[in-house]
Amino acid sequence: MKQKYFILLLIVVLSSAYAYAPGLNFLAKTGTITFTSDAPLELIKANSNQLKGWLNPETRQFAFTVDIKTFKGFRTSTQKKHFNENYLESNKFPTAAFEGKIIENIDLHRDGLYNIRAKGNLSIHGVVQERIIKCNLTIKNGVVSVKSNFIVLLADFNIAIPKILEQKIATDIKVEVMTELVEK
Repeated sequence: MKQKYFILLLIVVLSSAYAYAPGLNFLAKTGTITFTSDAPLELIKANSNQLKGWLNPETRQFAFTVDIKTFKGFRTSTQKKHFNENYLESNKFPTAAFEGKIIENIDLHRDGLYNIRAKGNLSIHGVVQERIIKCNLTIKNGVVSVKSNFIVLLADFNIAIPKILEQKIATDIKVEVMTELVEK
């Protein structure tokens, strides 16, 4: 009985030490995601500073998510309403996410500037699409700063634009992501 108790205690101690080991994950300290629809008749731009995420420096795996309803900065309340109700359907699909792995084998504990590619699943509007997204990483004193710009084609995510609004809403949306991750 004592041996069984000792083994169980050893397993608990080792697993809790692993869970709190330094360097297992970087967590998003701050994060902003901005999108821009630059159509011939209307510019729509909004952002969210509620980007959440983590990055495991050993496996180079990551996950980021944003609540769709946290986007603000629309020029009119009608733009925001249509964005949430008609296009992104945020009650039905409340989040957008990107999760996967950094392709390049870099040491995320080593200061420097890195151009990397992140390969993973981009999920928007209930549609999951595998993507490779280029990112710039700046690592300094245990902080990983991430900057990325990429295009989202609305058709790829089953977001339909009525013909009457084609001149007001771009079919290709520019997305910019900036975040800082710190070791937990």
